[in-house]
Amino acid sequence: MKFRFDSVASAFILTTLLAVVASAQTTGSTTAQGRGPSSPVRQFIVMKAQSVAEVERKLHPATNKGEELIGGEGMELRVVVQHENNLAPAAAEIHDASDDVYYVLEGKAMLTLGGRLEAPEEIEPGEWRGPRIEGGRNFEVRKGDLVIVPRGTPHMRSTVGKDFAMLLVKVFDKPLPAPRLAPAPTPQKP
Repeated sequence: MKFRFDSVASAFILTTLLAVVASAQTTGSTTAQGRGPSSPVRQFIVMKAQSVAEVERKLHPATNKGEELIGGEGMELRVVVQHENNLAPAAAEIHDASDDVYYVLEGKAMLTLGGRLEAPEEIEPGEWRGPRIEGGRNFEVRKGDLVIVPRGTPHMRSTVGKDFAMLLVKVFDKPLPAPRLAPAPTPQKP
């Protein structure tokens, strides 16, 4: 699969999403007079076509993986270029505290949205999985489609027999905490 960002609409949407990521994540500061302007929690990102092409090369067509562009501690957003090739649907899922935005870059996928998550199991706080969705609606999405999945919405994706790439923007309700560090080993006496 070859990503092409020749269309003005694709480039505009990608640039807009990356600009939102770069500018939306700030923390307040204070001055002697009270509250002051925000300060960024991360360096801004500008991805020219050449940089996007480098991401493309990392996502070989025979693999099912993603390349994170920004996210992590202190961020309320995560932006990933995701590639899937002939991938059976994983468990259906619900996120209690994050919204997903998909912009399809290439190919097609089958999404199931809405309905009710069957046999939900909380795999980590606010992250629910189940074997399937009952009563959801199926949508085939393709290049250029934009999908917004609000928190609490059951969803799952299948790319069986398809090659698919999307830009995933995940918006969290609060900044992500720092990762837990394993305790350092205690030094042993000689």
